[in-house]
Amino acid sequence: MQKAKIKIIVFLIVVVALISLVAKNSDLKPVFCGEIKKQLPVYSVDRADKKIAITFDCAWGDEYTEGILAEVKKFNVKCTFFAVSFWVEKYPEHVKNLSESGVEIGTHSKTHSHMSKLKKEDIEEELIYSAKAIENITGKKVTLFRAPFGEYTDTLLSVAKSLDITTIQWDVDSLDWKDLSAAEIAARVIKKTASGSIILCHNNGKNTLKALPIIFSDLLDKGYEFVTVSELLLEGETFIDSSGKQKAAL
Repeated sequence: MQKAKIKIIVFLIVVVALISLVAKNSDLKPVFCGEIKKQLPVYSVDRADKKIAITFDCAWGDEYTEGILAEVKKFNVKCTFFAVSFWVEKYPEHVKNLSESGVEIGTHSKTHSHMSKLKKEDIEEELIYSAKAIENITGKKVTLFRAPFGEYTDTLLSVAKSLDITTIQWDVDSLDWKDLSAAEIAARVIKKTASGSIILCHNNGKNTLKALPIIFSDLLDKGYEFVTVSELLLEGETFIDSSGKQKAAL
């Protein structure tokens, strides 16, 4: 019995040693049962041309929407709004005006619920209904989605992809929803922004509107170009690395 145990231990040691040797001298990595690669949305884009995208989540209120659009026009920049369908249905004139002014509009869901907890069919309802609400007003197909609270699962990402909708996160959080001062919001955005960044703001942030002239002036002076999220995304075959950065496939 003791000899049998020793033989088993020696055998296991040899197997582990062989696996380590192969892994060390090969480009192939051993894959073990149970290893699952988690899907990721797009947090940023791998590009060196200093193109960036500023985005605004819309769920409640419209007090600052016209002002935001005015600043966008003043500085001749582009942006993307992510709107919940109940906001779209309550303020259709804003949606129409934004779209006609060149603002890209993606969906932010139907009910702004915790979609990571929803079943597949409920996720489909959230996306299809909200996209249709936007399309009925703009006449433009919705191709982008931002999950409420930034929460997502593989199921959520898969459902969005099946509907030809790309899920977008962010790598620069303005934290404007915390009612930071305009100077604090601008400082955060300016410090963290890099080529390919996606900036998160909200249309009803208390001091977001006041921060925009500072953000636009500074980043434009540094050579950055504000484009829509769709324009920021890479064309052709791509993949998303472990940090959420979209890259061109090799």
